[in-house]
Amino acid sequence: ALLIAVVSTLFACDGRDETPGAQHSDRYSRIVTLAPNLAELVFAAGAGQHLVGVSAYSDFPPEARSLPYVGDAFTIDHEQLALLRPDLLLAWQSGTPAHVVDELGRIGYRVETIRTRQLEDIPRAIIRIGELAGTQEEAMRTSTEFETLLQALARRHAQAGSIRVFYQVSNRPLYTVSGSHYASELIELCGGVNVFAELDELAPGIDVEAVVDRDPEVMFAGSDAGSDAFADWQRWPSMTANRLGNHFLLPGDEIGRPTTRTILAGQVICDALELARQRRDNYGEEPDD
Repeated sequence: ALLIAVVSTLFACDGRDETPGAQHSDRYSRIVTLAPNLAELVFAAGAGQHLVGVSAYSDFPPEARSLPYVGDAFTIDHEQLALLRPDLLLAWQSGTPAHVVDELGRIGYRVETIRTRQLEDIPRAIIRIGELAGTQEEAMRTSTEFETLLQALARRHAQAGSIRVFYQVSNRPLYTVSGSHYASELIELCGGVNVFAELDELAPGIDVEAVVDRDPEVMFAGSDAGSDAFADWQRWPSMTANRLGNHFLLPGDEIGRPTTRTILAGQVICDALELARQRRDNYGEEPDD
């Protein structure tokens, strides 16, 4: 009842329709994002001045930190959201629960779901946000720059030798990524082979035994997992990644949030795989065909 009263009062006071998501133009000027990576993409699209609210942990660029929070990945502060009077909500296809999106739509908000599962989705998302906010020129410039950097990275490592890679999203429970995930695409771009690429789910749960059986030569995890991210794997000293010491932490936000900064994670992956190949060669291991 309180939410309905707040919404009704706000929209009655300025003569708008008493609908939170009422649209009055082709461009949106009061945008709220429901995931940290979306806030970053809004700024990348040149639409930061139109961002009035963000989700928890939205800390990049620094300007995002001063904006009001409207909740986290699972819960929405509806009173705060109503006070912000957004005309557009951006939801993350891979992270915002479907029931949250549905509920916001039923209330009357205009919700646009942004997909960022694969690398090609990132520039597309920037362009789409630019269209919604009326900042197409800057959005196009940013998306083109991202694609150019990605292509340059791919060219530099086009002749890199194959090497088996395991990417650990979390260790308890144990999750990885399939070949359709942007992190796996970065690994492949750098000459790596994701040992779980064939799995169907985007971020599947797996068994420890499956990792040991596939004997990765390299193990990756996000830096937010901490310095002991690979401690549990020491129980299998004969696993190639352990014998070679090929355990690498990737910058947490850059690998965990699909944005323009993903290119930085890609460079770290490529550099790490190059070092891993050198260690393999020095150890006398034979690369896979």
